[in-house]
Amino acid sequence: MKAFIVENYSKTEKLQLKDIPEPDLQDDEVLVQVHAAGVNLLDSKIKSGEFKIILPYKTPFVLGHDVAGTVVRTGAQVRHFKPGDAVYSRPDNFRMGTFAEYVAIKEASLAIKPDNITMEEAASLPLVGLTAWQALVEKAKLKKGQKVFIQAGSGGVGTFAIQLAKHLGATVATTTGTTNVDLVKNLGADIVIDYKKADFEKTLRHYDVVLNSQDAATLKKSMNVLKPGGNLISISGPPDPVFADDIKAPWLVKQIMRILSYGTRKAAKRLNIDYSFLFMKASGNQLRQITALIESGAILPVLDKIFPFDATNEAIAYVESGRAKGKVVIKIR
Repeated sequence: MKAFIVENYSKTEKLQLKDIPEPDLQDDEVLVQVHAAGVNLLDSKIKSGEFKIILPYKTPFVLGHDVAGTVVRTGAQVRHFKPGDAVYSRPDNFRMGTFAEYVAIKEASLAIKPDNITMEEAASLPLVGLTAWQALVEKAKLKKGQKVFIQAGSGGVGTFAIQLAKHLGATVATTTGTTNVDLVKNLGADIVIDYKKADFEKTLRHYDVVLNSQDAATLKKSMNVLKPGGNLISISGPPDPVFADDIKAPWLVKQIMRILSYGTRKAAKRLNIDYSFLFMKASGNQLRQITALIESGAILPVLDKIFPFDATNEAIAYVESGRAKGKVVIKIR
């Protein structure tokens, strides 16, 4: 099969298109023929080695974290999928590889594709959908009437999280650039701050939840918009000791994470707010709940561009540029 390979960790080296064997299929896995694959900033960060301390992939490896496609074959223990099923998934860590013609995915991480959207739209959803779900539903337990600040509302996670938060009954504030104000308002944002014209720290007060996806300076300012007892959930770091325990990190890695997050945790404790780092996990069960929201029309996919398979490097470069509104997808079949 054809696949885009990371030969070496590098910020500048491009992925290489190569012919490689189909992935080995374990008893609890499903072989999926890839129709489309979503592109995420995480792909770029893993390619550059930025997440090597958390996810030490051995080169060479196939990149890609989002997929929609068709079941080709199932392992001996698989009970809920059969050849021909249209499915979508965010494969497990160390079993990723969706920038390819085929990918093997654990049954527990797979779900039937929503029947009212295209393969390309379905491929745009798993990583950002699961991230938003695990942040707002699982960690924050966001409730009707609460207030949530979702940064970068026009990005992949932002466009999904705004819609999910509105579905849960929350008041939603977000930041975006001038050209994307109407987009995030149409998705349901109640308060939109044009970051080119105003500072959210001076506008927002007494929020229950902040979903942080930006840099360290933005993380620090975000603490000041939360009320005592509020939740600051970051998907951009720094990783904390709880996360280190979750991934069963080696002792040295745990100490590094403890040091990296010390200042943030100390500042949060002083303000009586809860800080946590989120690195989303694959979950077919949560995807099935997301499917129900998609099929009901409560959440709509937001696609910016669809690139052909041979333009995968261009798709990654476009995501890295920060110009994407919603998601970028590669059409493979």
